[in-house]
Amino acid sequence: MIDCTAPVLPQRIGKYRVIRRLGEGTTSEVFLCHDEFNDRPVAVKQVRASVLSDTNDGHMFSRFFASEAALAGRLHHPNVVEIFDAVPDPVAPYVVMEYVPGTTLRAFCQPGHLLPLEQIVEIGFKCAMALGYCYRQGLVHRDVKPANILTLTQGHSTEIHDIKLTDFGSALNLTSDATQVHRVGSLAYMSPEQLDGSELDARADVYGLGAVLYHLVAGRAPFEATSQASLMHQICHLQAPSLVGLRTGVTPALDQVIQRCLAKRADDRYVSWDAVGEALSQLITMHHVPRGTSQGVLDSERFTLLRTLDFFTAFGDVALWEVVHRARWQRFPVGHALYNRGEEGRTFHIIASGAVEVYRDARRVAQLGAGTSVGEMAYLAPNPELRRHSTDIVVTESATAISFTPETLARLSPQTRHLFDEAFIRVLVRRLHAAHEALAHPRRIL
Repeated sequence: MIDCTAPVLPQRIGKYRVIRRLGEGTTSEVFLCHDEFNDRPVAVKQVRASVLSDTNDGHMFSRFFASEAALAGRLHHPNVVEIFDAVPDPVAPYVVMEYVPGTTLRAFCQPGHLLPLEQIVEIGFKCAMALGYCYRQGLVHRDVKPANILTLTQGHSTEIHDIKLTDFGSALNLTSDATQVHRVGSLAYMSPEQLDGSELDARADVYGLGAVLYHLVAGRAPFEATSQASLMHQICHLQAPSLVGLRTGVTPALDQVIQRCLAKRADDRYVSWDAVGEALSQLITMHHVPRGTSQGVLDSERFTLLRTLDFFTAFGDVALWEVVHRARWQRFPVGHALYNRGEEGRTFHIIASGAVEVYRDARRVAQLGAGTSVGEMAYLAPNPELRRHSTDIVVTESATAISFTPETLARLSPQTRHLFDEAFIRVLVRRLHAAHEALAHPRRIL
């Protein structure tokens, strides 16, 4: 039997063929479409025609569309949904976005379906890095909530391996001269300064992320009330109940980080997104949250480690995330030979921790520690003969190495490959300088 009450599915929206409806709200609908020109799935969010014709709120909602449309092609971060295009159709304008299969964090806010604490902290770290990137582009999201954070899984696994921040319709553009609409967002996650119309900066979103993390940990929002006025009073004047004791495994350190995000005064919250990321990362490295069953190295640990290494000094957050996801991370025991003299080089390694020694003709010529690269000379050589290693390189202190092959680099963006080229040049210049000093002052060097 045909359901006559079901809304009719359009065949096309502009040049995009509609496949199915993904979701709908009071102001817009989201469709899964096929971009035939680029041969890829896309999500198209179309504003309802009735909304813009509303004499009371139509102008405001057109401003929200314009805010999101202005970001088309601007945001490029692995944890932010990319906006490909925006079409200001006079009847029903629409925004074309990256399609992310999966669900949102709202599915994990129920007491019977909570995520492991370690995973919640990892999600918080990635959100902090994404929101930090957005803030550097001049944006305050203003609507950080579980429904605006998409989750990604791998294969048939139900474990979340990544997230994407979406919905920038409420974003405050600090670089725009246009008059801004105030008091927007979802009340349960809005900061006190959003409620009273004060000037906003990144710390408003820090509060929103804190409220999201609280909800994910506790299975309920930090504040709940039967009326809007009562909820606003709690947000502005009451402290959220401690998370310690609400759930097994919650430590005072975890509660302290989330409570600081939820501070009433913006000045009492973390001063920057880097500070938020550092606090969340420390919860994992200092074992203030119970580790999951996999016991693997988390993305946040790898990202934080890369930031400390000299080789990656010039890499921004986006490039570092590429390295986290594309590189091969390997552990080597003491005595392991990274390279043997005469072998053809196909990989190079950046030592993340531990140490190696370089031998030529059984004589030690160098000792290298964290942040240095090995194997890049053979890797960069123009022909197979020059790609043969001229030394033996042996692990002398249990090492973690970040390993790359030509195929690995080919999958990186051109911008990130350029950063690798610059880092290689810095390495080569330092080694040429060291060789020059050794020849000019052999006794001093030895």
